[in-house]
Amino acid sequence: MWSYHKKLQYPINIKNPNPKLASFIVSQYGGPHGELGASMRYLAQRFSMPNGITKATLTDIGTEELAHLEMVGTIIHQLTKNATTSEIENSPMAPYFIDHGKGVYPISAGGNPFSAATLSVTGDPIADLVEDLAAEQKARATYDNILRVSDDPDVNDVIKFLREREVVHFQRFGEALDSIQNKPASRNTFYMGMKTR
Repeated sequence: MWSYHKKLQYPINIKNPNPKLASFIVSQYGGPHGELGASMRYLAQRFSMPNGITKATLTDIGTEELAHLEMVGTIIHQLTKNATTSEIENSPMAPYFIDHGKGVYPISAGGNPFSAATLSVTGDPIADLVEDLAAEQKARATYDNILRVSDDPDVNDVIKFLREREVVHFQRFGEALDSIQNKPASRNTFYMGMKTR
């Protein structure tokens, strides 16, 4: 269990509406490499982990990804809440607006709703941790792409924070993988993806 502090992990104060930018950033809310998928993946994978280090890593990062989901939702909300109907109409956000108004809905920038099909949970600790390493790099790459299209310093400040957390998560997953691969095989433990006798 964890304690929930009723504040964002990093402050967000976006001054200028920009529904076009929101239509890109929404992918980190519900897209294939977004925060919703990451949190669900890690919190599901933790049950199959063979040691306390890996279970704790997946629990810690999975719950932090929920905090990041809240942050991305806040960015989207702040970018759209004061946007005029005309600004929305003349942006890629227009089709989204018809179905969801200014609500925050888990969808990709391409318009695909969130799907659990983007999650990978194999029950094999090594396969899952390698997937997690890749997932963090894909999320980092998506944040890099957002930074390439955004010229709003208020948005970029938060995106840089989130991007840096992806790098830290990648490092932590590497340490977790190392804790499995470099541990001598023993009875009833996972080693190199296979249960030993």
